[in-house]
Amino acid sequence: MKKALNIYWTKVSIVLAMIFMVTACENSFETGGFDVSSPSDVLSFKLNGVSGSIDQTTGKITVVMPYGSDITAIKPEVIFVDGATSNPELNSAINFTNPVKFRVVNGNLYKDYTVTTTVLSPIKSFTINGVAATINDISKTINMTLPENTDLKALKPIIEVTTGVTISPASGVAIDFTNAVAFVITSNGKSVNYTANVGVPVTGLTVAFLGTAATKSGITNMDEVTASNWLFDNFPGAKYISFESIQNGADLSNIDVIWWHFDSAVNLPSVAYNPAVTNALKNFRTNGGNLLLTSFASQYVDALGIVPSGKGPNNVFGDFPPNGFVDGNSWGMSFVGHEGHPIFQDLTTFEAGKANLLQSGTFRLNHTAWWFLPEWGGYNNGEGWRNQTGGTNLASEAWDNELNGRVAIAEFPNTSTNKNVIVISMGAYDWYNETNSSGVPSQANEFITNIRLLTQNSINYLASK
Repeated sequence: MKKALNIYWTKVSIVLAMIFMVTACENSFETGGFDVSSPSDVLSFKLNGVSGSIDQTTGKITVVMPYGSDITAIKPEVIFVDGATSNPELNSAINFTNPVKFRVVNGNLYKDYTVTTTVLSPIKSFTINGVAATINDISKTINMTLPENTDLKALKPIIEVTTGVTISPASGVAIDFTNAVAFVITSNGKSVNYTANVGVPVTGLTVAFLGTAATKSGITNMDEVTASNWLFDNFPGAKYISFESIQNGADLSNIDVIWWHFDSAVNLPSVAYNPAVTNALKNFRTNGGNLLLTSFASQYVDALGIVPSGKGPNNVFGDFPPNGFVDGNSWGMSFVGHEGHPIFQDLTTFEAGKANLLQSGTFRLNHTAWWFLPEWGGYNNGEGWRNQTGGTNLASEAWDNELNGRVAIAEFPNTSTNKNVIVISMGAYDWYNETNSSGVPSQANEFITNIRLLTQNSINYLASK
């Protein structure tokens, strides 16, 4: 009996020990094994004496430097809480042109920080008759489009410059903008020229927005609504046409450019494949008409015979509400080698031949209908794609300097004349920022101006062919 009792208590002891070990492990997991009593904050961050704004919740440090600052080699001045260090150490000159990440460690506790540094533009704003210009500090250009029939010969720009900067001609002076105008920016004894181009829409240009709804007011997809509203606000000759009207024999002879921006579904609607529709659009091209196909509409190049059969976009996908996601990176494109192409004129770039279209932190559905190279389709690279499709690949993802990875923007055909089709097919081409899956409105996309300008340039380029 005593032996049995001893065995019983031995088993109880083992069970209690196991429970204690599990509880201890759970407590360890709850704290992550860290000494939470040791803070790991950055108390102060400066570059050349300029204090950064620190968000302790997100770990984001934002530094805005004066115009003319060289941020390629700066030793930061950082103050940590007592006992904290950084990895890597911040005791030497660092290039802050791109975001810089580091980790602050204090005991077993750590926090990650990202420093984003921007240099002030010399020109804060440039407006004429209340219309704001697009200012590109990399290409040093000032560009704007004024309403149709505006007299360009005696316009008075209102210019606001950054502290310590002067500009000539000065703000409020009447200037003839019939041709490009050079503005001299001077700061700290150094001068640089910015070129201002002021234009008006092409007179008499008729652009038709193509859609599946019977009328423009019947469009329900918000991306399509936003795009069509922009077109009607900026092109006096804009009109709406439906697939049904084309099927029923609508006259297309007085239209210069037809733009189909289809964002509603991955698969194109059956009406687009109706022989009466495809034949009418093929004849439209043959007779000098031009097509702009964006988002999922890029797939239409196959049905219209713009590419050989089966050579349309080979990588088509995307989310639809309530699905979608927020990415911490901005999405952009590389058009390296095509910087001089008219459709990229005056875009705000982050380096030569590269521009962002979708800002980090915006909710996105990633509607994509592009050509994926080199793994799929047997194209191997951009040259192989050009040879097999008869098009010219103009842009890829931002990382792709050789344009051998993706075909995100293209024009057809690949000849010296009659380039009358443009396709824009990457997920970054996003006109409307939906609410996220939790119903929270997305932040505004600061790069929407690039999307608008890319579209405007494409329409004007096609109309000029």
